[in-house]
Formats: sequence, C-alpha cells, structure tokens
Amino acid sequence: MQTYLVGGAVRDRLLKLPYHEQDWVVVNSDPAQMEKAGFKPVGKDFPVFLHPESKEEYALARTERKTGPGYKGFQFHTGPDVSLEDDLERRDLTINAIAQDPQGNLIDPYHGQRDLETRVLRHVSPAFAEDPVRILRVARFAAKLAPLGFRVAPETLALMQQMVAAGEADHLVPERVWQETFKALQTDAPQRFIEVLRNCGALAKVLPEVDALFGTPQKPQWHPEIDCGRHLLMAMEVSAQLTNDPKTRFAVLVHDLGKGATPDDILPSHYGHEERGVPLVEQLCQRIRTPKDYQRLGVKVSRWHLHSHRLFELKTTTVLKLLEGLDAFRTPEDAIAFSFACEADARGREGFMDTDYPQARTLRELMQVISPLRLSDQEREGLVGKAIAEALRQKRLRAIDAFFEPLRSTRK
Repeated sequence: MQTYLVGGAVRDRLLKLPYHEQDWVVVNSDPAQMEKAGFKPVGKDFPVFLHPESKEEYALARTERKTGPGYKGFQFHTGPDVSLEDDLERRDLTINAIAQDPQGNLIDPYHGQRDLETRVLRHVSPAFAEDPVRILRVARFAAKLAPLGFRVAPETLALMQQMVAAGEADHLVPERVWQETFKALQTDAPQRFIEVLRNCGALAKVLPEVDALFGTPQKPQWHPEIDCGRHLLMAMEVSAQLTNDPKTRFAVLVHDLGKGATPDDILPSHYGHEERGVPLVEQLCQRIRTPKDYQRLGVKVSRWHLHSHRLFELKTTTVLKLLEGLDAFRTPEDAIAFSFACEADARGREGFMDTDYPQARTLRELMQVISPLRLSDQEREGLVGKAIAEALRQKRLRAIDAFFEPLRSTRK
C-alpha cells in the first residue's frame, strides 16, 4: 500500500495559500485491505475511506469510463493494476493533478507545476469533456485564483464551449450548480465565475436569468457602462470588497434580474424592474435549490434596493415602510446585509467604484436607533390588540423623524 497527498492541498501549498483539508490517494490496495487496516468505507460511487485517526479521506486509485450523459454516467475501476499516473490523468486540471509522496517528493506527470508558474488553468486530458461539473469547477477556480493572475487556457475554454454545444451542461443537477456557485461566492473575485460561465456558453444553461442581463442596455446617465451584465460584474466585484458574506454577494448577483425581462418598447428604461425581478429571483432560487435565507434576502434586495438609493429623499412613512418590507425588526441581519448589497449596486458603475455611499452607513445607524424601541408600561396602558401595534409604529415614526431631521437640515 502506497499513499500520496493529492489535489488542492498540494496545489495550495505550492501557491503558498492556506488549505484546510487534505485528500489522499492509495495505490496497490483494495477495499478488503483498507478495512483490515482500520479504514472506514464511506464512498457510495467508488471506494473512499476515512482514516481511523485523522478522519481524512483516502480514495483508492481509480480509472473511469464514460457510460452515459451527465456527471453520474461513469463506470469506475480500482485495483492494484491502477497506477498513480492513471489516477492523476482522470483529474480535471493539471494544477490539481500533482501528487506528493511521504518524503515530500512531487509526482507531476501532466506539468501542473509549470501551469502554476505561468498561472494557467488547463485540462489534463480529453477525458475532461466527459464530466459537465468540470465546467463549473473551472469557473470556480478562475474566481478563486483570479487575484493571483490565473486565466483559463484557450484550448480548455474551447473544450468547455464544445461541451456546452454538445448538451453536456444540460445534465448539470441543481445541487451541483448551487454547490459550485456557493463556493465561488466565497472567493475574492466571484464575478470571474460568471464571466467564465458566460464565455463558454454555460451561463445561459445554468443561470439563464443572469445571462439575460448581458446585452441589455440601460440609460448612460445612471449607468455609464450601459450594459446590465457589465454592471452586474462590477457590482459583484464591489460586493467582494465590502463583505465576506456569501449571502450578501448572492443578493447582489440577483438584484437586477428584472432588467433582463424589461419589455423592449421601454428600453433603455427599466421602470418596475424591482418588482419584476422578484419572481425571477424566486424561480432561480427554487431551481438550483438555494437555502431559504438566500432567497429571502435576494427577494428583499430586488424589491427594495431603489428605496435605499433614495433614502435621503424618502418621507418618514416611506422609510418605515422600507424597514417593514425588509422585516428589519425580526431579521435585523437582513437589513444590514441589504445595506451592503445596495452599496455594491450603487458603486458597481463606471466611474463610481470608489465613491462614497452614505445611504448604507445611515441605514445601519438608523437600525441601531430603531431596533431597541419598545413601548413602556405607561405607553401600553389602556391599549389592546391593534392599538398596541399602532402605538409602536407611531413611536418608530417619531424616532425616524428625529433621526433624519439633522441630516435633512445639513442637505438643504
């Protein structure tokens, strides 16, 4: 039995990046031998085992053969005749096909170290085309490694385009689309995930509501970049600078979906896009099965983001309507996330990337004032039912009015 460290841990160690998991491949062994050594079998589709002490994953070296469409259409083979090089050949990218032996020596038959040095994401072999999930993985690695200057090799992008044209992307299951999207949202350049998917044609297959934004114009006096898709990429870039929260970044991804469904006869105006986007956000979330709280925030940002932009112009009653629409008193975390998403939207425009957006800061300060408000026993005296709720509403209105009074005086 020979074991080798493989995959992300080797790659990230060479790039001097932090890593949290280690994966191992085992050569010259079989399931019976692994169990005899104390490893616990956990793999459903192929033999994967947990180390009895470290609980890290050890997979038997394997080859695979395409037997049907999609990422599940494979037949796997393991056995003592499968070499380390055979196992590495089935991996997606050369930078993920480097192994390290117990002495620290690197085994790199597909020149992954060279591609690490030249910052290239390149497929290992033509077998890449057999698994559509690899399209999503390449886009996600492009997002993860964008700060280091990585680019997708032209021949790999061409192969991804061929896969989409052949219908492989049609077989991507919702769980994998969301899983890779979620991971991409946690990177420093989530916009690259969208760019790469669009460049290979997969965005129209997996996130058609987002793809519809590209090529859709908007008024240059508000959006000098004009194209709605370009605005989205810029807003996502700003969102990654503002917050590490993937839920907020997701809300930015879906905040303008209504613009992709604007009737042609009113373009480049997008009147009503906020409400028009709500069913599209819900549709996208339900299709790729996002968590409920992601859908909830996405809907709120779609519906209310223009109110944030006009915050200093709103009447007191409209400000309260905004807070109530955000359900800010029960989910204050959503109101905070909303403020960051709106800032990303406002600054994600040509010439505005580095501008101040005081509305977000003001909204968060307002929440600190309004959230703790309760009716005292004296204020509740003699009130029942709806009268109690109305008294609290009036108290909130007075507090909002008092909060904004000095701000309005300053802005006159």
